[in-house]
Amino acid sequence: MKKAHILLVEDNEGDIILTLEAFEESKILTDVSVVKNGKEALDFLYKRGDYTEVERPDLILLDINLPILNGHEVLQEIKQDDVLRAIPVIMLTTSSNPKDIKTAYSNYTNSYVTKPISMEDFMKAILQIEEFWLQLCKLPK
Repeated sequence: MKKAHILLVEDNEGDIILTLEAFEESKILTDVSVVKNGKEALDFLYKRGDYTEVERPDLILLDINLPILNGHEVLQEIKQDDVLRAIPVIMLTTSSNPKDIKTAYSNYTNSYVTKPISMEDFMKAILQIEEFWLQLCKLPK
Protein backbone atom coordinates (compact mmCIF):
# COMPACT_ATOMS: atom_id res chain seq x y z
CA MET A 1 0.00 0.00 0.00
CA LYS A 2 1.32 3.45 -0.96
CA LYS A 3 1.93 5.85 1.89
CA ALA A 4 -0.21 8.97 1.91
CA HIS A 5 1.86 12.12 1.56
CA ILE A 6 0.82 15.03 3.77
CA LEU A 7 2.17 18.56 3.55
CA LEU A 8 2.06 20.30 6.93
CA VAL A 9 2.37 24.08 6.63
CA GLU A 10 3.00 25.23 10.20
CA ASP A 11 5.45 27.62 11.87
CA ASN A 12 4.81 26.64 15.50
CA GLU A 13 7.42 24.08 16.54
CA GLY A 14 5.21 22.62 19.30
CA ASP A 15 2.31 22.05 16.89
CA ILE A 16 4.68 20.48 14.37
CA ILE A 17 5.95 18.02 16.98
CA LEU A 18 2.43 17.13 18.17
CA THR A 19 1.18 16.64 14.62
CA LEU A 20 4.11 14.39 13.69
CA GLU A 21 3.61 12.36 16.88
CA ALA A 22 -0.08 11.89 16.06
CA PHE A 23 0.74 10.61 12.58
CA GLU A 24 3.36 8.25 14.02
CA GLU A 25 0.74 6.75 16.36
CA SER A 26 -1.68 6.17 13.51
CA LYS A 27 -2.30 2.89 11.75
CA ILE A 28 -2.28 4.68 8.39
CA LEU A 29 1.02 4.82 6.53
CA THR A 30 1.97 8.45 5.98
CA ASP A 31 4.91 10.56 4.94
CA VAL A 32 4.71 14.09 6.31
CA SER A 33 6.64 16.98 4.79
CA VAL A 34 6.86 20.18 6.84
CA VAL A 35 7.33 23.74 5.64
CA LYS A 36 7.24 26.73 7.96
CA ASN A 37 5.92 29.63 5.90
CA GLY A 38 3.60 30.41 3.03
CA LYS A 39 6.36 30.99 0.48
CA GLU A 40 7.94 27.61 1.26
CA ALA A 41 4.51 25.99 0.88
CA LEU A 42 4.10 27.37 -2.64
CA ASP A 43 7.72 26.54 -3.53
CA PHE A 44 7.05 22.98 -2.37
CA LEU A 45 3.81 22.67 -4.35
CA TYR A 46 5.31 24.18 -7.51
CA LYS A 47 8.57 22.23 -7.03
CA ARG A 48 10.78 25.31 -6.98
CA GLY A 49 14.17 25.87 -5.37
CA ASP A 50 15.01 23.20 -2.79
CA TYR A 51 11.81 21.30 -3.59
CA THR A 52 12.35 20.22 -7.22
CA GLU A 53 12.36 16.51 -6.34
CA VAL A 54 9.46 16.40 -3.87
CA GLU A 55 6.34 14.30 -4.30
CA ARG A 56 3.06 16.18 -4.67
CA PRO A 57 1.05 15.81 -1.43
CA ASP A 58 -2.25 13.95 -1.17
CA LEU A 59 -3.44 16.29 1.60
CA ILE A 60 -2.41 19.72 2.91
CA LEU A 61 -2.75 20.86 6.53
CA LEU A 62 -2.47 24.64 6.41
CA ASP A 63 -2.19 27.11 9.28
CA ILE A 64 -3.49 30.66 8.78
CA ASN A 65 -0.95 32.62 10.81
CA LEU A 66 2.22 32.08 8.80
CA PRO A 67 5.20 34.29 8.01
CA ILE A 68 5.79 35.75 4.51
CA LEU A 69 2.45 34.61 3.02
CA ASN A 70 -0.43 33.75 5.34
CA GLY A 71 -2.58 30.65 5.00
CA HIS A 72 -5.41 32.51 3.25
CA GLU A 73 -2.99 33.71 0.56
CA VAL A 74 -1.56 30.22 0.10
CA LEU A 75 -5.04 28.68 -0.07
CA GLN A 76 -6.15 31.20 -2.66
CA GLU A 77 -3.12 30.40 -4.84
CA ILE A 78 -3.68 26.63 -4.52
CA LYS A 79 -7.36 26.80 -5.41
CA GLN A 80 -6.71 29.02 -8.46
CA ASP A 81 -4.30 26.51 -9.96
CA ASP A 82 -5.80 23.87 -12.27
CA VAL A 83 -3.49 21.11 -11.01
CA LEU A 84 -3.21 21.97 -7.31
CA ARG A 85 -6.89 22.68 -6.64
CA ALA A 86 -7.70 18.95 -6.50
CA ILE A 87 -5.50 18.52 -3.41
CA PRO A 88 -7.69 18.72 -0.29
CA VAL A 89 -6.67 21.59 1.99
CA ILE A 90 -7.61 21.50 5.66
CA MET A 91 -7.19 24.79 7.48
CA LEU A 92 -5.75 23.77 10.86
CA THR A 93 -5.45 26.88 12.97
CA THR A 94 -5.92 28.43 16.39
CA SER A 95 -8.29 31.02 14.96
CA SER A 96 -12.00 30.60 15.58
CA ASN A 97 -12.66 34.07 14.19
CA PRO A 98 -15.80 33.95 11.99
CA LYS A 99 -14.05 36.20 9.45
CA ASP A 100 -11.20 33.68 9.08
CA ILE A 101 -13.66 30.81 8.70
CA LYS A 102 -15.68 32.68 6.08
CA THR A 103 -12.54 33.71 4.17
CA ALA A 104 -11.23 30.15 4.18
CA TYR A 105 -14.46 28.71 2.78
CA SER A 106 -14.74 31.58 0.29
CA ASN A 107 -11.33 30.48 -0.97
CA TYR A 108 -12.55 26.86 -1.23
CA THR A 109 -10.91 25.20 1.75
CA ASN A 110 -12.06 21.60 2.07
CA SER A 111 -12.49 21.92 5.82
CA TYR A 112 -11.68 24.21 8.72
CA VAL A 113 -10.48 22.82 12.03
CA THR A 114 -9.68 24.91 15.10
CA LYS A 115 -6.72 23.46 16.98
CA PRO A 116 -7.78 22.12 20.36
CA ILE A 117 -5.90 23.54 23.33
CA SER A 118 -5.13 20.32 25.20
CA MET A 119 -2.45 18.01 23.86
CA GLU A 120 -4.76 15.00 24.08
CA ASP A 121 -7.55 16.72 22.14
CA PHE A 122 -5.06 18.00 19.56
CA MET A 123 -3.78 14.46 18.97
CA LYS A 124 -7.37 13.18 18.63
CA ALA A 125 -8.19 15.91 16.11
CA ILE A 126 -5.18 15.00 13.93
CA LEU A 127 -6.14 11.32 14.03
CA GLN A 128 -9.74 12.17 13.09
CA ILE A 129 -8.56 14.30 10.17
CA GLU A 130 -6.35 11.46 9.03
CA GLU A 131 -9.08 8.85 9.39
CA PHE A 132 -11.64 10.91 7.48
CA TRP A 133 -9.41 12.20 4.68
CA LEU A 134 -7.15 9.17 4.21
CA GLN A 135 -9.46 6.24 4.98
CA LEU A 136 -13.06 7.26 4.39
CA CYS A 137 -12.62 9.69 1.49
CA LYS A 138 -11.38 8.80 -1.97
CA LEU A 139 -8.70 11.27 -3.05
CA PRO A 140 -7.67 12.01 -6.62
CA LYS A 141 -4.48 10.37 -7.84
